[in-house]
Amino acid sequence: MAVDGSADLAATELPPDTVGLLEGLTTTRAIRRYRNEPVPAEALRTILFAATRGPSGSNRQPFRFLVLSDGPLAARAKQLIGTAARNLWSGKRGADGYDSGSGAVADSPKARMARTMEHYVDTFDSVPVLILPCLVRYRAPTPSEGASIYPACQNLLLAARGLGYGGAFTGFNFAVDAELRELLGIPADVLIAGTITLGRPAGRHGPVRRRPMRELVYAERWGQPASWAIDPAGTRFTSAGPPPQSEPTASA
Repeated sequence: MAVDGSADLAATELPPDTVGLLEGLTTTRAIRRYRNEPVPAEALRTILFAATRGPSGSNRQPFRFLVLSDGPLAARAKQLIGTAARNLWSGKRGADGYDSGSGAVADSPKARMARTMEHYVDTFDSVPVLILPCLVRYRAPTPSEGASIYPACQNLLLAARGLGYGGAFTGFNFAVDAELRELLGIPADVLIAGTITLGRPAGRHGPVRRRPMRELVYAERWGQPASWAIDPAGTRFTSAGPPPQSEPTASA
């Protein structure tokens, strides 16, 4: 029994998690292709319960989650963000050379990413669920305010992974911020902190690829790899992101 007298929801109502914590942390990919099926209310309840357990400064819990599934406002919000997504991706595709160099090689990682993104933005208007994570600002914006909303978003994505669903986090909403506020009645002092799409994956989750730990984990001093920062055997890496030499150098 919980201290407030209510039943312990985490112990009595949540379905068994078929994915271990560490496995979930290392295999929760951005899922951008979804099956054409709704996400049941029971699954949304579990996923959002996990999201609302996220940490926040002084436990103020300033996060709010606006869940848009299949109503008329949901359809309009999806259209608004979908249009912005297609415009933004079109610009990025050209600026980042997705149709030249390795992007022109049919099965290269860059070409596969381009196809995935193209499908994602082209079908954005019909994603099963759209979630707007919002931050209620109790004070003037600060550089650290994201710490009170983004961990909750990661909780959401991990919970979705545990139930066999998947999602992707983007910032496409920022391009249509004013329109979304007017449509959905979101107050001016609330930050729409991102866009999360959610659904049953058309593909699958799997090990995420990152740069080697030695490039990302330092010990004692900036730029000095930790001797124990060794990736597990069989880890596969990515070349995405800026090369190590482009990082700022350590101060004297």
